[in-house]
Amino acid sequence: MAKNNNGKMSREEAGRLGGEATAKKHDKEFYQEIGRKGGEATSDSHDKDFYQEIGRKGGESTSDSHGKEFYQEIGQKGGESTSDSHGKDFYQDIGRKGGESTSDSHGKEFYQEIGQKGGESRNNSDNDGKMSREEAGRKGGQARARQRRG
Repeated sequence: MAKNNNGKMSREEAGRLGGEATAKKHDKEFYQEIGRKGGEATSDSHDKDFYQEIGRKGGESTSDSHGKEFYQEIGQKGGESTSDSHGKDFYQDIGRKGGESTSDSHGKEFYQEIGQKGGESRNNSDNDGKMSREEAGRKGGQARARQRRG
């Protein structure tokens, strides 16, 4: 037993022993309930900025202690898990939402520029008699512009 200067049990030792006794007395549901209550209390006493700040700090800490391979692995696991639990409709829905969001935040010029870049890239490669990327990009940009106007 760790003793402090007065020969009494240290706070560290008392905390450890108390934690062990509590763990023996309570089950998983007990810890879930106190976690839920603690989360609610924290939520009631903190604003969005608080959560953004702790998220930023947590992200920095994780980034400092993990390399590229870690992020590739968790990204792959997350993608596989999402793929296993969602069907075609889910992906169509998020694709549509992403397209709408991009459309809302970019103007006609953006689509014309990426269409032109795609066309130039395609023009510089072998197209095997297919419509050139430049032509497809131009047509796609025009169609998108009509869609935004209509």
